[in-house]
Amino acid sequence: MRITFRCDPALIDRLERPVPARAVLPDWLRAMPAKAFSETHGQDVRTVKQCPPFVDAMNHGFMILLPCDVVASDGRLSWDWDLPPLNVETHPRSPLSFHVPAQVSGTPFHRDDCAIVKFNSFWTIELEPGYSLFAMHPANRFDLPFRLLTGMVDADLFTDVGILFPAVWIDPDFEGVLKRGTPVAQCFPVARTALDLDIGGFTPEQQQRYDATAATLLGQQGAYRTRFRAKRPRSAGEIAPETPEIEP
Repeated sequence: MRITFRCDPALIDRLERPVPARAVLPDWLRAMPAKAFSETHGQDVRTVKQCPPFVDAMNHGFMILLPCDVVASDGRLSWDWDLPPLNVETHPRSPLSFHVPAQVSGTPFHRDDCAIVKFNSFWTIELEPGYSLFAMHPANRFDLPFRLLTGMVDADLFTDVGILFPAVWIDPDFEGVLKRGTPVAQCFPVARTALDLDIGGFTPEQQQRYDATAATLLGQQGAYRTRFRAKRPRSAGEIAPETPEIEP
């Protein structure tokens, strides 16, 4: 799957480039323990660090990164980002813009006193024919003070301008700096193919396989990872991280 990114030539050496999601795993995931004591069980239990679906979701696709530091103070967002003259006249120059509250009227996240933040993208994204771009909040990143709104763009056709990523600012008390390079959108291609939902009951053979697999999962620690989890290939040109990769 080839994904093509382009930007204004004046910015090619100034922007944070999109990266595979596995390249920007949060520090808390690497630092958290693999086991923790459970009062309920009276013993140590495995944490989500050892849960392949949890970690694989965080590793999936690529991330769009914040292009500069953004300061949150006294309910305001500001930045100091000196850009050169651009070749494209209509190109955005700020990392953020906004949707007015009325644009999300009737949604659970509407607030009259709060606009919707919009992360401007300085990259155009082009996918192979027949694929759309699914964009979501970085998986399991509840530590971020915003929540990206999930969207899907037909990025095999819509390729000439950057995709904008709206988000709800959920932490009004947040004071500090969102650092340059902070992941703001996790993206991956999805095929636009019709679904064929085949629904039915277990056959006798499937019932036996269910019981056998369930017994394996209950009796063998790490059975999903060792027996059922596919190996994830690295993206072209991706360099292995200096720190050990999270391996649940």
